[in-house]
Amino acid sequence: MSGIIFSQASGLNDSVFGKSQEPIKSMITAGVESFEETSLLSKIFYMDKTKNFAEKYATMTSLGNFQDVGENGATPQDSFQEGFCKVIEPSTWKLGFSITAEMMEDNKIGDISNAAKRFTTSYGRTREQFGAALLSNGHNAKMKWGKKEYSITCADGKPFFFKEHPSKVDGVSLKQSNLFKGAFSVLTLDAVQEAMQDFKDDKGNLLNVKPDTIIIPNSGPLKRAVLAAVGSELDPRNNNNAWNFQCGLWNVLVWAELPKTIGGEPYFILMDSDYMQQYECMPWLDRIKLKVDSYIDHNTDANVFKGRSRFAAGFNNWRGAALCGEGLTGGTDLTALNA
Repeated sequence: MSGIIFSQASGLNDSVFGKSQEPIKSMITAGVESFEETSLLSKIFYMDKTKNFAEKYATMTSLGNFQDVGENGATPQDSFQEGFCKVIEPSTWKLGFSITAEMMEDNKIGDISNAAKRFTTSYGRTREQFGAALLSNGHNAKMKWGKKEYSITCADGKPFFFKEHPSKVDGVSLKQSNLFKGAFSVLTLDAVQEAMQDFKDDKGNLLNVKPDTIIIPNSGPLKRAVLAAVGSELDPRNNNNAWNFQCGLWNVLVWAELPKTIGGEPYFILMDSDYMQQYECMPWLDRIKLKVDSYIDHNTDANVFKGRSRFAAGFNNWRGAALCGEGLTGGTDLTALNA
């Protein structure tokens, strides 16, 4: 557990909490709830809870089509089959800090709120940064974050963003891509959108994927390009007053925690927000929300506060999103569109 010690001599904080422990816990809890109101996690991930040590996310294949059997014909039988599945096991996350006895005796209540906010900011920031790191590394099979390495493949064993996702039923002939190489433009947006609308299930049936969200990092030039492409009623490529059919179709999410580039170049992510939720594409699994305990260290007389949480996130169904950028390798190449 990483620790932070507040004391007068440390220079980290001149006055922190008062003598009462209960209000501190209350403010920490309130701070977490306030942070979650502005978080983008729930807009991107499927937020789930569990009382188990792990959860298995599985899909079922579709049934075949109805058949014309004629008068008094026998009913043809078909069956479901379990698709690819993904197991997600929550990890334990901890952070703590201490307040010296002398600071407790000073009882300067005025700074309690600010100190509690710093603790809740750390908790919220950890979750946001972990989620953003997971999403921006979705084209990889593994992710190094902090001191640990995480396996982040999706249910089919491939990276979440990948050029050749196999089918559970026919893994040879049916290969699909949600990873693309190319700079952002209206033509690139058209192509990635079309590809997502053509996504099929494991039996080759066309799905009703409707990308409606664009996720980008906090990059000024990219924001301007995206908003010009989706916010103008006229085609931004020319002056002939052609109608821009992309206008009004998109919700743009700017996530500041995302890296500004991948492979040294800008990128964007398209997402079907409904599909992501209904088919649990990116589960965020909370086992234990932030729990704060405190005690007096009888050796130092300091008031020790400990925060503990258990959560994890991962990739399940790749069909809800697609990644495109100039610096990506191994994806379907769209660079010719902007030549």
